[in-house]
Amino acid sequence: MIVLGVESSCDETGLALYDTERGLLSHALHSQVAMHEEYGGVVPELASRDHIRRALPLLEQALNKAGVAKQDIDAIAYTQGPGLAGALLVGSSVACSLGLALDKPVLGVHHLEGHLLSPLLASERPEFPFIALLVSGGHTQLMRVDGVGRYTLLGETLDDAAGEAFDKSAKLLGLGYPGGPAISRLAEFGDPDAYKLPRPMLHSKDFNFSFSGLKTAVLTVVKNREGGMANICEQDKANIARGFVDAIVDVLTAKCVSALKHTGLKRLVIAGGVGANRQLRASLDAAAAKKKFKVYYPELEFCTDNGAMIAFAGALRLQLNPDAAQRDYGFNVRPRWPLDEIEAA
Repeated sequence: MIVLGVESSCDETGLALYDTERGLLSHALHSQVAMHEEYGGVVPELASRDHIRRALPLLEQALNKAGVAKQDIDAIAYTQGPGLAGALLVGSSVACSLGLALDKPVLGVHHLEGHLLSPLLASERPEFPFIALLVSGGHTQLMRVDGVGRYTLLGETLDDAAGEAFDKSAKLLGLGYPGGPAISRLAEFGDPDAYKLPRPMLHSKDFNFSFSGLKTAVLTVVKNREGGMANICEQDKANIARGFVDAIVDVLTAKCVSALKHTGLKRLVIAGGVGANRQLRASLDAAAAKKKFKVYYPELEFCTDNGAMIAFAGALRLQLNPDAAQRDYGFNVRPRWPLDEIEAA
């Protein structure tokens, strides 16, 4: 069974083809980072318009890479939510229009489910059950994953997501957008003892997170410098970045270790854009070696939003329930869609 995946929830347009017998056949992706950079963040209207321009050329690219004709597609999976409403509508309209034209069934996929399952695309894939840390610009959640559609929320951020805190703190340091990778690179040159920033909720005895206070701590450090940002040298900027990254990584690592201990599980999966962060990976790998658990990561190209994870999640659901896809071609999106509301396959 060949499944076409369509992803358009925010600022990446992704299309991919997944075969349940041969695996991932191809994927094509366009990032809008350069377009949104001058605005310091994603502009929803611009994002939607760019998805319209990119979707069909990326479809042709994915089909050509795979050597597959449109009629060879058995089903179409698309990101139904959560995400930007206009952006989601573009992907939904593309998927449903193709389904109608080709007489193929369509399936709406939860964006976060795509991320949760994306490490299963790697050559070394985890077995169920496992603990998953979903960490991105919009989400920071710890989940227990017992199978496709069988997710238990253990904890989540009470305010800013980790990726959001990265971007906002980077902006305070004048690093532009997207700030996460920039502040991570800068932190490598910083002194770990220069700034000891707070570790919010590190000892809260639950699995929730809070990162707005950490962002405020960075703002306070910058404001307390005479002359503000104008008088912060590059080395001091790197020191602040190091203090921020160390704080956020310490919290994420400690919560993951605590969740594993609480559940008795020995497998941890990292998903979402912040999962590509080198400091986080190094910290989790060190903790895994010490605490005797195994960490699984998606391939770096699948940490951010992509069509491959949507095609894959759709294929897994269809393998478990062939009737999950329907010939209902109405554009149906869910910009707000809690993960715990999706049904088990």
